[in-house]
Parts: sequence; structure tokens; C-alpha cells
Amino acid sequence: MSSKKEFVEYIADQCRGAGEITYKKMFGEYGLYCGGKIFALVCDDMLFVKPTEQVKEKFPNLPEKPPYDGAKNYLFIEDVDNSEFLTEIVTVTYNALPEPKPKKPKKKANDQ
Repeated sequence: MSSKKEFVEYIADQCRGAGEITYKKMFGEYGLYCGGKIFALVCDDMLFVKPTEQVKEKFPNLPEKPPYDGAKNYLFIEDVDNSEFLTEIVTVTYNALPEPKPKKPKKKANDQ
């Protein structure tokens, strides 16, 4: 079952206090980005945040489970209606993640 775009837009809106939140469709589900860093997945209309040590220390009671079969555990966020809570989780996660690697320029068809 894939996630509804409306749910993803709701989550992005709930996290807006953390910075520029964008999303991208990935394999029928969605990746959520803050400032260009992927910080979470939305799968089956559920929110899963990358399990950084900083977030696990600050929120030790968050359950962990895989967002899809065969995936590593992520932090499962049930309370998606609390904007302050989500903003804090996203901010802590964003600060713990490395900067995204610069993209290599695409080769033109006539480049060898």
C-alpha cells in the first residue's frame, strides 16, 4: 500500500518550523528532506525518522521498526499532529546528519 500525497503534504507542513521541507516520491513511497538532507520516510501513511544517536538520546522512548520489509529500523513517529514535537525531532535529526554530497554534473550526449 502506498502513501497518500495529502498525508505527506500534511507531514511536511507539520515540520515547517525546522526549515525548508520538501519530499520526493521513491518506489511508491516518499522521502522527506530538510535543507536538502533526507531525514525521514513516509511509508503506508506512517512517518519513520532516521535513527541518529542524538534523536535517540533526546527521545529515548520512540519505538523503532522498519518502514518496509527488509529495511533497517527507523524511529516510528505516531504523534504526527504535534507540530512542535515534529519540528524538534527534525531539527535534531538535521543537525546530526552529514551535509549531502554535491551532485556530479550530468554528461551531455556529445561529451566523451
